[in-house]
Amino acid sequence: MSEVSRFPVVELDELPDDLRDRVGAIAEKSGFVPNIFRALGHRPAELRAFLDYHDALMERPGGLTKAERELVVVATSGANHCTYCVVAHGAILRIRAKDPELADRVSSNPWQVELDKRGRAIVDLALALAHDSHLFGEGDLEVARAAGLTEDEIWDVGSITALFAMSNRLAHLTALRPNPEFYGMGRQTR
Repeated sequence: MSEVSRFPVVELDELPDDLRDRVGAIAEKSGFVPNIFRALGHRPAELRAFLDYHDALMERPGGLTKAERELVVVATSGANHCTYCVVAHGAILRIRAKDPELADRVSSNPWQVELDKRGRAIVDLALALAHDSHLFGEGDLEVARAAGLTEDEIWDVGSITALFAMSNRLAHLTALRPNPEFYGMGRQTR
């Protein structure tokens, strides 16, 4: 097992040109190549599909804010006990929410964290899908609607939860380790 994954990993320069450009832009912005891309990169078609779906959900205009999207990821990943995604997306949530504590509180005990009505509805909807999803139903949707979430926003919460359920399981399969750089990101005080 490497220090990153149970399975082969690739370096940025080993990726096909299109993926090298996409991942390179992320690495340039963050200062490092996130290990998820190194781990999925040994199967380029799967990395491409992952990035396409990720970007379609996480970068689409309108609906949930970028911080709210990351809130869904952190709540889902915490529910699924995914260290990689909690650490990586916790860093992004800290930055986007401008809150150095929110990600830690949401990932460790999402039921007790203080959130506004909208944030609470988002987290509760994600958790309803992440835990015992076979029990998910109209009651969960009614609560989200009552909190003011639109149908598109509800779809976003569900789709992001589903994508990261898959991502969390890939991280478990690979024993994916977070890049050390993620741990300190966004921790400066307000």
